[in-house]
Amino acid sequence: MLAVLIVGCGGIAGGLDAARPDGAPPRTHAPAYLHAGGFRLAACAEPDGERRGAFMARWGVERGFATMAEAAAAGPFDVISICSPTPCHAADLEGALAMRPRAIFAEKPLTTDLADSRRLVAAARDAGVAVAVNHTRRWAPDVRELAEGLRSGRFGRVLGGMACYTKGVRNNGTHLFDLLHMLLGPVRLVAAGQARADHWPDDPSVPCLLDAGGVPVAVTIGDARAYALFELALVTEAGTIAMEDGGLSWRARHVVDSPHFPGYRALGQSEVRPGRYEEAMMAAAVNLRAAVLEGAPLACTGDDALAAQAVAEAVRAAAVPECEDRKPS
Repeated sequence: MLAVLIVGCGGIAGGLDAARPDGAPPRTHAPAYLHAGGFRLAACAEPDGERRGAFMARWGVERGFATMAEAAAAGPFDVISICSPTPCHAADLEGALAMRPRAIFAEKPLTTDLADSRRLVAAARDAGVAVAVNHTRRWAPDVRELAEGLRSGRFGRVLGGMACYTKGVRNNGTHLFDLLHMLLGPVRLVAAGQARADHWPDDPSVPCLLDAGGVPVAVTIGDARAYALFELALVTEAGTIAMEDGGLSWRARHVVDSPHFPGYRALGQSEVRPGRYEEAMMAAAVNLRAAVLEGAPLACTGDDALAAQAVAEAVRAAAVPECEDRKPS
């Protein structure tokens, strides 16, 4: 059994699944390890004692510590999950690397500073520590099937894309940039629009125009104070493919002869199907286990995360500042 240390005991560590039935598909780290098998939750590190105790009780974690230093003294660990708040990531990754686990499963963004992220990914490579980063859709079976279909030409050429996100270009924008890289190819900033601080005061959402593997993608933003949104639509020669509700559902329209205008081609009626996003976190744990025990390639690596973060930082740098009268009070 691979011994796991989880750093941070908040929502993504297990809190988002705490009230769900034990048989529900896992959305977070702790239940994903338990469902996947081959792991044991050896320890957690969390400074809030009440939160730490509740987390240990809910997920059957063997030992709990207030700091990573205390956890390090009780190691070693095969896998370390970094689930702490984003500002803590750099220090926690440093601490995790010092323990020399076989793999680290980190939340995104890796750190708040691209130079730190690059340094830590390089240090992990030098130390022989595998790094997986939780750009979750990389593990969703339907997203992986779509990526293969696009590569094989099943949909013809991809002509363009449209996307919308909320809750910060660094925090949620990187999910989108990574998804575009996976589906279409390397992402390059063409232009950025006006920033909107819709959730994080230091991480605004920013609309932008991107080039993804030669495909133009227009990205707009919502406002997380109204509701969360993460969606992507691709326009191909065969029709349109749209990811809705963050991947919980998909909508497709296929090219047909126009019923209204003879000689024209048009898009037919929408076909909606459930997405397989909820399978992604379990698939991530299975992939991590195979990477550690068999040397299997990781679906999302530190280098993948660096590429997405580099685009996010370019968008932030090029953003038009938010109007004063539109800033949240």
